[in-house]
Amino acid sequence: MKLLVYGAGVCGSLFAARLHEAGLDVSLLARGGRLASLRRRGVQLAEEGSPAVRRVPVPVVEHPDGGYGLTAVLVRAHQVDAVLESLAGLKGDVLFLHGWAAGAEPLGAAIGHERVLLGFPSLGGTMDGDVVRYRATTFMTGRVPMPVGEPDGRTTPRLERIVRELGNAGIKARAEPRMDAWLRTHAAFALPLGQAVHAAGGPVALAGDPGAVRGMLRLMWQNLAALPTPPVPRAFAALQALPEGLLVAVLRRFLRSPTAVHSGLSDVSPATAAELGRLAEQLRAHAKVR
Repeated sequence: MKLLVYGAGVCGSLFAARLHEAGLDVSLLARGGRLASLRRRGVQLAEEGSPAVRRVPVPVVEHPDGGYGLTAVLVRAHQVDAVLESLAGLKGDVLFLHGWAAGAEPLGAAIGHERVLLGFPSLGGTMDGDVVRYRATTFMTGRVPMPVGEPDGRTTPRLERIVRELGNAGIKARAEPRMDAWLRTHAAFALPLGQAVHAAGGPVALAGDPGAVRGMLRLMWQNLAALPTPPVPRAFAALQALPEGLLVAVLRRFLRSPTAVHSGLSDVSPATAAELGRLAEQLRAHAKVR
């Protein structure tokens, strides 16, 4: 099966490189200066803290066509509308792998409901010029699978095939029957985190302000309580049962960790602000009426 990875940022580049190195027939879609760089040097990868850079010659394209059995979309939430326009009218399944709290309906309305799958990438890192610096896999992160699911929660042959092929490529994945609720839960937690980090100027700066971390935590609680369905995974509901002081301490420790520093949390660009704004709109639209 031919694969297209739509989006050549950190997650898209890592995803395409992993699939290519596993021998899959994959192309990476990019535009502008990123496209030119990829054509000259391929996907450039470096482990965080290492000077060694390796190049992965993933084929790159500028426009999608109908020749792909599966397109994996790894872009920011505010960029999805443009992706939908370019994929409308084409054939092939589309797996959306990014933060998204609006459900599958607007995606299916634009490209066909039968084509849509939902998921969230388990990959992460930062851009250093044209080099993607990725987090080293630890015992814990290696055990966290990439959730992928059908919008209606069914376990279908195509879902089983995708999970299997990702696993064969070294990307641990699992079928998630409540993918829509999983994405909304993630947004309810990640939105206050991203907003607070962006306002502070980075995760380490936020960690140095206990009051801001406490305010962020309370917004997380409010968002989780306003979800139209119970949180997924259910462990998120336990956040409201733990002492505030303990959670603030844990969050501050996380914000200082390499996992937070060498992740998208360190990106406080205008694009990040636009993404957070779109997720906030989606959460408000689907919150419980109070």
